[in-house]
Amino acid sequence: MQGMVDDGSVGWVFNIQRYSVHDGPGIRTTVFLKGCPLRCLWCSNPESQRPEPQIVFWPDRCIGCDACRAACPRSTIAIDEAGYRRVLAERCDGCGQCVETCYAEAVEQVGRSMTVEEVLAAVEADHPFYDQSGGGMTLSGGEPLAQPEFSLRLLRGAQQRGIHTVLETCGHAPWDVWQSLLPHVDLILYDVKDIDPDRHRHNTGVSNELILDNLERLSSAGVSLIVRRPVIPGYNDDVESIHALARFAGGLGTVHEIDLLPYHRFGRDKYKRLGRNYAMGDATSLQEEDVIGLRDILASYGFRVKIGG
Repeated sequence: MQGMVDDGSVGWVFNIQRYSVHDGPGIRTTVFLKGCPLRCLWCSNPESQRPEPQIVFWPDRCIGCDACRAACPRSTIAIDEAGYRRVLAERCDGCGQCVETCYAEAVEQVGRSMTVEEVLAAVEADHPFYDQSGGGMTLSGGEPLAQPEFSLRLLRGAQQRGIHTVLETCGHAPWDVWQSLLPHVDLILYDVKDIDPDRHRHNTGVSNELILDNLERLSSAGVSLIVRRPVIPGYNDDVESIHALARFAGGLGTVHEIDLLPYHRFGRDKYKRLGRNYAMGDATSLQEEDVIGLRDILASYGFRVKIGG
C-alpha cells in the first residue's frame, strides 16, 4: 500500500478494545487488524474486510453543508432519494479529504497505520489487569494473518513483555505463515464457519479446504486451540451441520472445546454507513436458548461447549 512500510513494523489497525472478556481467558486487550480473505454474508465487522482505510458516513450527525462532497475528488458521497448523504463504496479510495473538511464529524475514516511499538504501548498499559485475571493480548480482525509480518511482531513483542497471546482467526493462510507465528501464540481461537465445502464457498466467498487442512496440521502439532462456530440462522444452524462439525473436530483428537457464537445484528448499521447492502436482511438475532439444542449435540460427543466467546 502506498506510503506503508512492508517489513511488518507498521500495520493497519481499526480498533483497540480494552477490557475485553470474550476474546480469550481473563481480561484482554483486543487489537483488530484490517484485511480479511473471507466475505462472510453475516460479517459483523465489514469495515475490517478491505486492507486499506475506509470512509464511513454517520447520517444522524450530518448537517447537510456538503463540504465533504465538494472536497471529494471521486464524487464518492451521493444524495439518495430521501435526501440523505451516503458513501458510494465502489468509488471510494480512502483518501480522507472528506474527513478533513467535515465540520460535523459525520464522515469518519476507519483504519489507521500504527507501529508495532504504538500498539504494544497501548496493550501494555493494562498489564496489571492481565496479571490479576490471566488475560493478555488478542489479535483479531478482519484476519490477523492477512498482515502476517505485523502480527508476528506484535505477538513476539507481547510475549517478550510477559503478556499472554491469543490469535483469533479464520485459518485461511499459507502454512509457512502459521509456522512463523506459532512459537509466539499461546492460544488459538479458530473459526470453522461450515464443514460443507459448497455451502462454505457460497456463504464466505472462499473454499474451506485450506482452513480445515490448517486446523488438522495445528492439531497434529499439539497447538492449544479452541474451535469456534458462528451460528447463523438459515445458513449453518441445522442439526446435521453441527454433527459434521463434531465428527471433524472429534477426529482431530486434540480439540476439547467448541464455542458457539450466536448470530447478532450489531453490524447491520455499519453496512449502511459504508454504503453497502446487508445480506442478512431482517434475520433475527439468536439468543442463548436458541442454540441449546446444538450445544447438547456437541456435548454428546464429549466436548466442552460454551455459548459465546
